[in-house]
Amino acid sequence: MDVIANIPFFGGFLSTVLPFVVVLGIVVFVHEYGHYIVARWCGIRSEVFSIGFGPVVWSRTDRRGTLWQVAALPLGGYVKFKGDSDGASRSDPDALARMDPAERRASFHGASVGRRMLTVLAGPAFNFLLTIVVFAGMAFWQGVPTDRPTVGEIEPLPGVEQPLRPGDVLLAVGGTEAASLEDLYRHALDMPAPGPIEVRVDRAGQPLTLSVPYPLPPKVQGVEPLSPASAAGLRAGDVIVAADGKPLASFEGLRSVVLASGGRSIPLEVWRDGRTLELAITPQERDTDDGQGGFERRVMIGVAGAPLYRPATVTPGPLTAIGFGVERTWAVITQSLNGIRSILSGAIGADNLQGPLGIAQISGQTAAQGLTSFIALIAVISTAIGLLNLFPVPILDGGHFVAFLIEAVRGRPPSPAVMQVAMSIGLGLILLLMVFATYNDIMRMVS
Repeated sequence: MDVIANIPFFGGFLSTVLPFVVVLGIVVFVHEYGHYIVARWCGIRSEVFSIGFGPVVWSRTDRRGTLWQVAALPLGGYVKFKGDSDGASRSDPDALARMDPAERRASFHGASVGRRMLTVLAGPAFNFLLTIVVFAGMAFWQGVPTDRPTVGEIEPLPGVEQPLRPGDVLLAVGGTEAASLEDLYRHALDMPAPGPIEVRVDRAGQPLTLSVPYPLPPKVQGVEPLSPASAAGLRAGDVIVAADGKPLASFEGLRSVVLASGGRSIPLEVWRDGRTLELAITPQERDTDDGQGGFERRVMIGVAGAPLYRPATVTPGPLTAIGFGVERTWAVITQSLNGIRSILSGAIGADNLQGPLGIAQISGQTAAQGLTSFIALIAVISTAIGLLNLFPVPILDGGHFVAFLIEAVRGRPPSPAVMQVAMSIGLGLILLLMVFATYNDIMRMVS
């Protein structure tokens, strides 16, 4: 991505568009492949599998007669089944009337209602499955903390000597027995002022008492895309030595300076790779997760702090990794539903909605932060797409499922006229949402 960004004139544009296309392409392909493969298992024939809309830039027909294609506008995709009039799975009465019984059974609308329900649910299900697989894979790659509170990586700080070593096992903090490294951080937050902390550790079987530096320094672990920190040029690994002319000893000290700023521009002194930089940042008032299932509005800059010590890790077993993937996926779903509920109730502003332009910017900025962050973004977007498609809105998978459920209960499908009106209303709602979200994107870029 860095090479692309350095291409004159085109670099900035491509470094935003290419990650967006990659993210959306993967997520859409997995979603549509879920529809395709489950339909195939159910005996339903697919005529077209398309990634994107508009003019076709590449296509091929497989041995089953399915046309696989990539179109020019990468904002979605579709599977057109036998008997469909279009990619929205509206029936083609004339085509169905010309089919013999065997052909009709292989069409989407000639299949049993149960097979159709499975087919429409498969798209969102595959999106959730992708997220679980990605987070499980990250658990394998990064590892999970060991059972004992063992020190792993230690974050470097300018001018700070580190008495702890990787492999040290934390036994006690400030005279109190420790069960995890979190006990060290909780002790630090309870201190009246940042300073050294006395700890007892086991080093290769030898107990030692050490005085360690304050473990929650003003060091940046991550930068939120489209945030003031991103706009100011802060990066993961930066140490904010001073803010608004005040020396900083802790990340909490940075938070206090930001909250006291009232949204005015703040000068920062930043240590990065052995040199000092002068940056300016303008905090913004934003809605953020309050950690209790709700949201609160506060002045912030969009950075996460880096704790000084990271726990030693081990490679988890398959079941543990899958459990981690399921847990993370459920957390993303819960947070997304909380956000939607808060927007509908007016607890937070609708300006929090991101449209295609916003997602493209987030994709580009996340890709610049590294491959791990980019892969995690694919998982989050996959969950969002799966969740959105489950909403009971005509034209979405959830709307199709509701229609099939009505058919299963009544013994006959809703009338074509009713379905046509419902699909038109659903399409209108989706287009209005897209327009509103794009308006948010444009106003955010302008501001």
